[in-house]
Amino acid sequence: MERSSAPPVRAATGNRYDRSEWAGAFGDLGTLIPFVVAYTALGSLDPVGIFLGFGVALCIAGAYYRTPFPVQPMKAIGAAAATQAGVTAGTIYAAGLITGLVWLVLGLSGAARRVAALLPRPVAVGIVLGLGLGFMLEGLRAMASHWVFAAIALPVTLLLIDSRRFPVMFVLLAGGAAYQLAVSPELLAQLRSVDPQLRLPEFTWPAIGLHELGVAALMLALPQVPLTLGNAVVAIVDENNRLFPHRPVTERQVAISTGLMNIGASAIGGVPMCHGAGGMAGHVRFGAATGGAPIILGAILIAAALFFGASIMTVLKVFPQPLLGVILFLAGSQLALGSCDFSKDKGERYATLVTAAFAIWNVGIAFVAGIAVYAACRRKWVRL
Repeated sequence: MERSSAPPVRAATGNRYDRSEWAGAFGDLGTLIPFVVAYTALGSLDPVGIFLGFGVALCIAGAYYRTPFPVQPMKAIGAAAATQAGVTAGTIYAAGLITGLVWLVLGLSGAARRVAALLPRPVAVGIVLGLGLGFMLEGLRAMASHWVFAAIALPVTLLLIDSRRFPVMFVLLAGGAAYQLAVSPELLAQLRSVDPQLRLPEFTWPAIGLHELGVAALMLALPQVPLTLGNAVVAIVDENNRLFPHRPVTERQVAISTGLMNIGASAIGGVPMCHGAGGMAGHVRFGAATGGAPIILGAILIAAALFFGASIMTVLKVFPQPLLGVILFLAGSQLALGSCDFSKDKGERYATLVTAAFAIWNVGIAFVAGIAVYAACRRKWVRL
């Protein structure tokens, strides 16, 4: 199947830290902030460990890959942690440790590359397309909560999105903060009370016991594996190598970095993380072209964790839901657009569309369904 005709991003010899990189650094807030809020709402997770884990992982990813390589929460684990009974802080740390070990083994053994090679190209494109459409739908739902702000912010952002003189992300963030302070004037007093204090993370492995390992493996870690393979290994490799052919990555590299960052995060109170393809789309859509963007975001998160750990949740209130929805919608459109050059074969196009439809709902199921439909079409069991 042909690759997307979307042009690659202009090559850069090294990481940059200019206005475009600063703007692109905030292009993934639409997925980061909601999951952080959900995790901290459990009551027993310290935001210091969560933000520090993300910050360190982002800085290392930007320095190593030298492209806008994202670090996102693992969505299936995050959703289960927020909705399932019996999930404790120790269970989440255990899920990160198990997930990290699984992907480290898959990467070092080369199994991740072999498994990814079994994925037909039409199915891989369908996963990317479905993820992009899913992000757009989530963005629309978030924007619906305050549609007046969204009705102004989305078209203004679209009109100014390609400006490099004054990146639109700064306008969007400033407008979102002003709107939130206008509708919640009490927030200004809360922000004035923010007091910087140095706080270090706790060593959290002692909270992991056999019970936590068992619950984490069955309820959290194992259901996440196919989702991570589709979105955070296959899709991100495809997205990176399409946009940045001068800085190609492999499934082995991504699996190993996924493993290492999760093992490290589980030790300091972090949550399970991955390299989601939608994150790169968000960074790039708002101007990022190098690893400078994740390093900028990572440094901000590290500073927030170490010096504003007790006030992080107050600061996050500055970002209203419709603002995050606009960011998520545009990130999704960037991701979906890159997968729209379909095969000329009708059976392959059908497999792509079926995969995309399932991927909007669940990437793991889309992975299985897409392969099944592709195989059926190739064997002429399904006639279109």
